[in-house]
Amino acid sequence: MRLYSRVTGDGVSVVLLHAFPLSSAMWLGQREGLSGVCRVITPDLRGFGGSPLGEQEPSLEVMADDVAETLDAEGVDRAVIGGQSMGGYVAMEFCRRHPERVLAVILADTKASADPEAARANRERIAQAVTRDGTGILVREVLPGLVGPTTRERRAMVYGRVRGLVQAAPPGAVAWASRAMARRPDSFDTLRALKAPALVIVGEEDELSPRADAEAMAEALPDARLAVIEQAGHLSAVERPESFNRAVAAFLRSIG
Repeated sequence: MRLYSRVTGDGVSVVLLHAFPLSSAMWLGQREGLSGVCRVITPDLRGFGGSPLGEQEPSLEVMADDVAETLDAEGVDRAVIGGQSMGGYVAMEFCRRHPERVLAVILADTKASADPEAARANRERIAQAVTRDGTGILVREVLPGLVGPTTRERRAMVYGRVRGLVQAAPPGAVAWASRAMARRPDSFDTLRALKAPALVIVGEEDELSPRADAEAMAEALPDARLAVIEQAGHLSAVERPESFNRAVAAFLRSIG
C-alpha cells in the first residue's frame, strides 16, 4: 500500500516514521527544520492520518512493505530510514526485509527487544478497549508516558498538541497497530547485521524506552552514534525539535 506522505526539502531522502498512536503530523518540526538539509518524507502509517487501514492482518512486515511501496511511488531507491517509538520498530523491520534500500538508520526512543508476555497482554487490552469505547483509554493511560516531566510541567502547548494527536487517533488503526507491535520479533540480530551507519536517539527523561535500551541498540550496531536529548521524554522529536534536528543534521553530514 502506498502511504499518504508529506514531503519537504531536497537532497538525500530521509524517511521519518511516526510514534504510536500519532500520525505524521508529529514531524512538523522536522519538516520545517530539516528541509534545508535533506528531503524529508513523513508517511502516515497504515490507518493513521491520511492512510487507509486496509484488510491485512496486523504485522510489522505489512507496515515495512508499505514504506517500501511508498518509496517506489516517490521514486526513491535508497533512503535514510528513521522512526520514533513504533516508527523505530517499523524501521528495524524495514532493515530486515529491505536491507538493500537502507542508506542509514535513525532509531529514536525505541527498543530492539520483543515485548514480554505482560506487555503483549496489555497491548491486547488496549486494542479491545479502544475498539469498544474509543480513545479515552489512550488519554488516560498512554498520553502521560509519551512526554517527559519537563514537558508536562513547563511546555503546556507541546503537551496539548500531543494530547490532540492522541485524541485524533482512529480506534481501528490503534487496535491494529497495538496487535502488530505485540507480535514483533527481537531485532538485535538485525541490528548486528546492519551494513549501514546508524544514529540512536533517546530523550534523557524517556521512561518507556529509557537510555539503557538506546545504549543496547547502539552497542549491537556495527557503526552507531548515540545522541541524548536533554529535558525530553519519549517524544523527543516533538518535545525538543531543535535539539533532535541538530543531532540528525550532524549525523547526515557525517555520512556524506
